[in-house]
Amino acid sequence: MSTDIQPDYFALFSLPPHLHIDLKALETAFYAQSRKLHPDRFASKPQAEQDAALAASSQLNDAYRTLRDPIARTEYLLSLEGVQLEEQSRAATDAAKASGTEKKQVAPPDLLEEAFELNMQLEEMRMAKKMGEDDPQTRKDLEQAQQHFTAMLAESQQQLEALWTKWDAGVDANDAGAKDSAKDAMVALLNRRSYIRNLVRDVNEALES
Repeated sequence: MSTDIQPDYFALFSLPPHLHIDLKALETAFYAQSRKLHPDRFASKPQAEQDAALAASSQLNDAYRTLRDPIARTEYLLSLEGVQLEEQSRAATDAAKASGTEKKQVAPPDLLEEAFELNMQLEEMRMAKKMGEDDPQTRKDLEQAQQHFTAMLAESQQQLEALWTKWDAGVDANDAGAKDSAKDAMVALLNRRSYIRNLVRDVNEALES
């Protein structure tokens, strides 16, 4: 039987499992605990105590990095709820490598048409560059697409923060239904955000190459 239990980063900093968090309080708690685990405090201690302090310090650093980042914090909380977004992504990547194919994300239904048009523009740009040309119209179209999808990323952050509010309210009210509803919406939104982020990446690469 496995004894590998996932640490609770929120509990580590005496924080409730909220997604809206006091970043200043988080930072203060982090530095206070970091000082207690500083290697100089354990220099004269037995090796076992030094190793334990080093492991605790490493976990503390991981917890701080995770909770201070809004996306990582959301993904981490979802992982506590049994949703392994990052592991699912990694598993899909490994499967694609094993089969010699490229991992593909499923486009959100409302983005199918825009994604198709963008991929056509990207292909036109690639073909033009192979011929040593630079199509001004295609470049202009891609720059507009870059602005459009970057704005969608920003909008997704606002939508995510609204879902944080619903989640936190569900936690405070001990309302399992509200929590489940917010959780499902966050999963869908993070998947959508990941797809849009990849579109922005593809456009940036095409414009910079």
